[in-house]
Amino acid sequence: MAKATSLLLLLLICIGSYAQQPTVNSGELKRITGFTSSFVAPRNVDVWLPPGYSPKTKYAVLYMHDGQMLYDSTVTWNKQEWGVDETMTNLLKRKKIKNCIVVGVWNTGVMRHADYFPQKPFLSLPTAQQDSIYKATRGEGYVLFAAPVQSDAYLKFLVTELKPFIDKNFSVKTDRANTFIAGSSMGGLISMYAICEYPDVFGGAACLSTHWPGIFETANNPIPGAFISYLQKHLPDPSSHKIYFDYGTAGLDSLYKPFQLQADAVMQVKGYTATNWLSKEFTGEDHSENAWRRRLSIPLLFLLKK
Repeated sequence: MAKATSLLLLLLICIGSYAQQPTVNSGELKRITGFTSSFVAPRNVDVWLPPGYSPKTKYAVLYMHDGQMLYDSTVTWNKQEWGVDETMTNLLKRKKIKNCIVVGVWNTGVMRHADYFPQKPFLSLPTAQQDSIYKATRGEGYVLFAAPVQSDAYLKFLVTELKPFIDKNFSVKTDRANTFIAGSSMGGLISMYAICEYPDVFGGAACLSTHWPGIFETANNPIPGAFISYLQKHLPDPSSHKIYFDYGTAGLDSLYKPFQLQADAVMQVKGYTATNWLSKEFTGEDHSENAWRRRLSIPLLFLLKK
């Protein structure tokens, strides 16, 4: 079984490396095919440059997970997209946000859960609970974890390999105040984890439809408690960081409210206020790229406002 999983992973990586490049409606997309890493599997990186991008200007950088879902619905598995290029361009034209590029980091399919599941909270759980979590599935025959949790390695890839590459090859500001990270669902979890683990690197994080359960069951699930406990100990300084959370009320998002309220309580205790923290509920919205597209301007304005 392990051999079959390895072969499937290799196949997915090979397919992903030669996947059709998204088409953007505004700006320009630069594809870095199969970016190699010493920590995680190689993956594509699609860098969006705004209209009028110039080497004479320094830009902020927004790193986004699930990079294959950001720009072009004609090449995504579910024919949905975030509409990042349209939303960013609209905000930039209206001079609502600072100059910024977007680095869309692909997931590698079967390794997504292992890459995005916050590792230190996971390891804080008893071994028996860890073993049970590794057996979790989503639907019949779909195993969530193709490998042990390796989000610490994924973040090392982002911080020590990808960021230096972006800093060297694009005209960007490299400081914390101009470096942001964002994602949805498991991408929301890893964005939260990133700003906690690397507070000197990331100045802001946007966590949309944060998947607090970690798996797809909530009964007797120790995972949300582990995440909340981690936040209590590791939230970065509110005077120098911004954090955005949200959730819908339909579909998978309907599970999130009680856990988000617990996280919100921790944020308040830790000194976060409306100037550096936003948590929003979107009634009727579900767990989809279409939903995230409809509200993307809100976290972008919050993080990147001039």
